Parts: sequence; structure tokens; C-alpha cells
Amino acid sequence: MKRKVVLATGAFDLLHYGHLNFLQEAKNMGGRDARLIVIVARDSTVEARKGKKPIVPEDQRRALIEALKPVDDAILGFENMNYEAVIDKLNPDIIAVGYDQSDIKSSVEELIQRKGLKIRVFQTRKFAVDDIDSSSKIKRRVIEVEKDSS
Repeated sequence: MKRKVVLATGAFDLLHYGHLNFLQEAKNMGGRDARLIVIVARDSTVEARKGKKPIVPEDQRRALIEALKPVDDAILGFENMNYEAVIDKLNPDIIAVGYDQSDIKSSVEELIQRKGLKIRVFQTRKFAVDDIDSSSKIKRRVIEVEKDSS
């Protein structure tokens, strides 16, 4: 039986436990011997999508993601966030998107339907250990701690 390929994407700026959980959940969607490939968004893509540059440069974000246990391979995305090119190149069985990526889920599902592909799209659930479950919350917490220590 062929190993299932699971594709996950994200900016992964200021890596936190929610990212790790997302990637583990994505890999689990493929079954026991799944291969997880992660597309790490380019700095230019993050800036275009979120309106601000990431704190951690793209090559460092990619290296950090690749070092995580569930990840088999991490590559930088295309400059123009081209879903079709990524799907054509990597031929995934499953595409996992984060709980907060409904717009990406819709775009990918539409592309899959238009091309007549047999790829499952799975949206992970929100996961939080405590109130530090997003990069923006980490940034706010750092500011708070700095204010308190001044």
C-alpha cells in the first residue's frame, strides 16, 4: 500500500505548541505511515496575507518546521501562493488546513473540484493549552511583560 502524502501549509512565525499540534494532527490524518510535507509561506506571502512582515525570516521558519518530529519535509512556498502549482508538484492525498484558514480551505476545495482530483481537505480543530495559542498572543504577552518590567 502506498504511503499517503499529507500536505500542510502555514506561516509558522513565532513557533508555538499550537503549531506542533496542528502538524501532528495533519500527519495523523494520513494514517500510520503517512508522509507529512509542510509548505512554509514566503516572507512576501505572509506580508501580503497578514499585512505585516513575519518576525522570523522564511529560511529559519522552514528549518524550525523541518526539525519537528511529525514533519518529513518542509519547503518554502511559491512567491504568489499558487495552490495549483503546489498540488501539481507534490500530488498530495490529503491537504490539512488550520482551524483559522477557512478561506484557504474553500479555495483549495474549489480547485480540487474544478480539476476533478481525488484529494481530501481536512480542517483541523482549534487547540490551546493556555492563552498562548497564537503568534499574535505571544507578541502581546511579550509587550505586557516588557511593560511590567520597566
